[in-house]
Amino acid sequence: MKFPGKRKSKHYFPVSARDPLLVASPVASESIESYIVGIDQILVDIEAQVDDELLERYKLSRGQSLVVDDDRAEALYEELKANDLISHQFAGGTIGNTLHNYSVLADDSSILLGVMSSNIRIGSYAYRYLCNTSSRTNLNYLQAVDGPIGRCFTLIGDNGERTFAISPGDMNQLRPESIPESVIAGASALVITSYLVRCKPGEPMPQAAMQAVNWAHKYQVPVVLTLGTKFVIADDPQWWRDFLREHVSVVAMNEEEAQTLTGLGDPLAAADKVLDWVDLVLCTAGPSGLYMAGYTEETYKRQTRHPLLPGVIPEFNRYEFSRAMLREHCQNPLRVYSHIAPYMGGPEKIMNTNGAGDGALSALLHDITANSYHRINVPNSSKHQRPCLTYSSLAQVCKYANRVSYQVLNQHSPRLTRGLPEREDSLEEAYWER
Repeated sequence: MKFPGKRKSKHYFPVSARDPLLVASPVASESIESYIVGIDQILVDIEAQVDDELLERYKLSRGQSLVVDDDRAEALYEELKANDLISHQFAGGTIGNTLHNYSVLADDSSILLGVMSSNIRIGSYAYRYLCNTSSRTNLNYLQAVDGPIGRCFTLIGDNGERTFAISPGDMNQLRPESIPESVIAGASALVITSYLVRCKPGEPMPQAAMQAVNWAHKYQVPVVLTLGTKFVIADDPQWWRDFLREHVSVVAMNEEEAQTLTGLGDPLAAADKVLDWVDLVLCTAGPSGLYMAGYTEETYKRQTRHPLLPGVIPEFNRYEFSRAMLREHCQNPLRVYSHIAPYMGGPEKIMNTNGAGDGALSALLHDITANSYHRINVPNSSKHQRPCLTYSSLAQVCKYANRVSYQVLNQHSPRLTRGLPEREDSLEEAYWER
C-alpha cells in the first residue's frame, strides 16, 4: 500500500523487514489481506448536450432534478445515443466511486454489494459501469436483476445550464439475503450512504443496508457513512443524529450537509458537534479546505509541529499529530482536530465537483485499512500498543485526503484512472529527503 507524503513507500510498512520491537510471531510471516466492503445504488452517469425542445418533449424542467420512469428513461437514452449526443458515460454512485478510488490508490481489493442487470449488451450503460470500475473492486457478490440499473442523465443546454433526469431502475432491489455475512465479518470497514434509505415503500434496499450494519456491529467492523446530499438529511435531521449515534463510527460530509445536520454554519464547529454521535469526522469545505475531528487517548496525544490555527475552537490543531481512536477504546478521550487548505491552492480550473468528497473518503479508508492490515500481519509492532483506528495521524490523513480531492477536481470523471505519483513534480526535491 502506498501513500504520498514524506514517507517513502518501501519503509512505510515494515512487514517483510523485521520491526526491531517485534517479538517472534507466527502470524507475522503469513500475510493476511485486508479489504473494505460497500453497499451502493448501482448507477451510471450519462452526460449529453441537448436543446430546449428535447427537454420539453420529455417534460423535464430546465435546471431541475427530476425522477423519470423506466420507459421515459429508455426512450431518452435511445434518442441521445441515436443522435450521437452523449459526451460521457461514467460509472457512478457515491459508494461505487469511493471503492473504485480506494482500489486504485491502494492497489488492493474492495467488495461492492448492489444489483446488476443480468442481461448486459456490449456498449450499454451497464457494460460501461463494468468497464469503468477497477479490476481490484470485486463485483462477484452483485445481485442479478432482470431490469435496468440506475441512470442519472446530465443534460447540458446551450447556455451551459444542467438539467438532471434520474431513473432508479432496479437499483434499490438489493435484498437482505444478498448480503454475505462472511464478507462483512472479514472487512476493515463497511461503507454506506444516506441515499440507501431514500427508497419507495416496499423496496428492500433499506433492509439490506441494515442487515449489513447489524453484522458489522456483530463483528466489530467500523461503519462509515457518507451523508450524500443535504436534501436527504433535511427531511429529518434528528433521525439522522440518532442513526449516527446508534450505528456509525465514521462520517464523511461537506459543509452544507454538516450545517443541515447540526445547524452550525462553521465546518469546525459542526465537526465538533458530530463528535457527540460518532468517533471520527471528515468534512470537506470547498475553497476553505478540509477538516478532520476525532478522539485519541489523553495519554497518547501528540502535539503538532505546524503553526497553531485560529477558529471557533482556539488553536484547535494543537494535537493533530495524534492518531484517531474509537471513543470506547479511550480511558480519557480527548477531542483532536486538523485542517488543511486546498492542495496547491486548488486547481486552476475545476473540471468536476462530483466525487471530490468521495475521493477524500477513499484516502481515509485506505489509511484505516492500512492500520488493520499492519495490525493483523505485524501484531506486536509498537504501532499497535494501543487500538487506533487510523495508521497515520489526523494531519497526515488530511494531507492524503486533500491530495486525492485535488486529483478528482482536476479531471472530468469522479473516478481515478491511476494512483497518485510517488513523487510530486510540484514539490521541491528537498521535501523527499526529510
